[in-house]
Amino acid sequence: MQYDKNNIFAKIIKGEIPCKKIYENDFVLSFHDINPQKKIHALVIPKGAYVDLDDFLNNAKEKEILEFFKAISHVAKLLKISNIQGGYRTLSNIGKNGGQEVPHLHFHLFGGEIVGKMVTN
Repeated sequence: MQYDKNNIFAKIIKGEIPCKKIYENDFVLSFHDINPQKKIHALVIPKGAYVDLDDFLNNAKEKEILEFFKAISHVAKLLKISNIQGGYRTLSNIGKNGGQEVPHLHFHLFGGEIVGKMVTN
């Protein structure tokens, strides 16, 4: 999968499409999912043009990687779903077989209720 600079997340980063922002810094943007699958469903995305986790880890600067993963924990605390507040699940789909739909790295954060089994048929 190649990076599409006009994907929906790239447009959100550029401000072309609005979002319900949770957190933002120089490297990361987090916002509520427009089609939530659980009581709390947020997205955390890097501002850089990375297709998936493999692309990100192979090509991003160390500071970008550190800030991205720190942001996931920070957003969970902001949403009051951190481990000490009940817990949450992170999910990143990678590639066709992984179910990735948008060619921009993104992690889903699910919480606010029991999320259930990891994979169901």
